[in-house]
Amino acid sequence: MEARFNLFENEVIGKFVKRLGAANRPIEESSLPHSTQELVKLRASQINGCGFCTDMHSKDAAHAGETSVRLNLVAAWREANVFTEAERAALALTEEGTRISDAHHGVGDETWAQVRKHYDDEQIGALIALVATINAYNRLNVIARTPAGGYQPGQFD
Repeated sequence: MEARFNLFENEVIGKFVKRLGAANRPIEESSLPHSTQELVKLRASQINGCGFCTDMHSKDAAHAGETSVRLNLVAAWREANVFTEAERAALALTEEGTRISDAHHGVGDETWAQVRKHYDDEQIGALIALVATINAYNRLNVIARTPAGGYQPGQFD
């Protein structure tokens, strides 16, 4: 597949992505576990059909020590027994926050109660911001049809 638009060579998008990256820093610096952050980014990217981000976040997670079993089961997390209750709450929030129009009312009360049970306010703020930013990144890459497969961990550090 060829990109229909090169996001990496466009000045406007370059400035936007730089600011989006800066907005992402408080999430990365939060107490939300890094492994949970990667699972959330991977799941949203799968839902949105963003091959570039799915490639990136699966490789980054593996590079950080995530197991192939867990990475392979993210798409079927409800049926898998390899995720903690807290991770399951984060994945449910990710799905409902990503599929807003499908859920008709956004994030359900049961999901929210599970998130509240497992995360403090700082971590919840990070989760909400993370779902919003990964969805923005997914949309950029899906619209531009950025090809997947060539990402190397740390490429954008």
